[in-house]
Amino acid sequence: MDTIHYIALSMGTAWASGINLYAAVFMLGYLGSTGNVALPPELMLVTDPLVMTAAGLMYCVEFFADKTPGVDTVWDSVHTFIRIPLGAVLAMSAVGDTTPAVELAAFLVGGSLTAATHATKAGGRVIINSSPEPVSNWFTSLGEDFLVITGMWAAVTHPWIFVVFLIFFIILMIWLLPKIWRGIKLIFSKLRNFFNGNRNVTVPTLESSSESRNE
Repeated sequence: MDTIHYIALSMGTAWASGINLYAAVFMLGYLGSTGNVALPPELMLVTDPLVMTAAGLMYCVEFFADKTPGVDTVWDSVHTFIRIPLGAVLAMSAVGDTTPAVELAAFLVGGSLTAATHATKAGGRVIINSSPEPVSNWFTSLGEDFLVITGMWAAVTHPWIFVVFLIFFIILMIWLLPKIWRGIKLIFSKLRNFFNGNRNVTVPTLESSSESRNE
């Protein structure tokens, strides 16, 4: 593996872990155990049948939890303490047997990327859950699953394409995160007013929060 492969594998693992850690681990384990990709020795642990079984079972649990409005937000909140540290560790392991400085750099950058991706996913779900219908939640969750699986496949088979995609994704996150944060603050502000006795207040959607800012 050359440098671009290590970069794509390391950052791809970190990126995917912020969206769906268990799908990322299972996908890596499957690709490594079937010989579709030569994983660094430090990352071969994910090919262990016990690890793959655990990741597969947890993915099945997340598949349903992630598609239930409200439950997905609780699930994301708990996984703040799971996705981010493990995403950083996986990113560090993906750079292979190299210098401690490179491993630490991969740990720091990978952890930051996982945290940003996780924040985008979790914050976006809070906005989406303000909609009374569950269909948007289901399609968003299915889209995330598809994105993780195809993204991990691209990271190990077409690293240059994945790196370009990742750059665009990071730019999108930089644009989205402030908007998501404003939307979340508006939602909680409206909920606080509602529970304080103003029953005429409705919980806004992402579209309504955008319209209020434009006015």
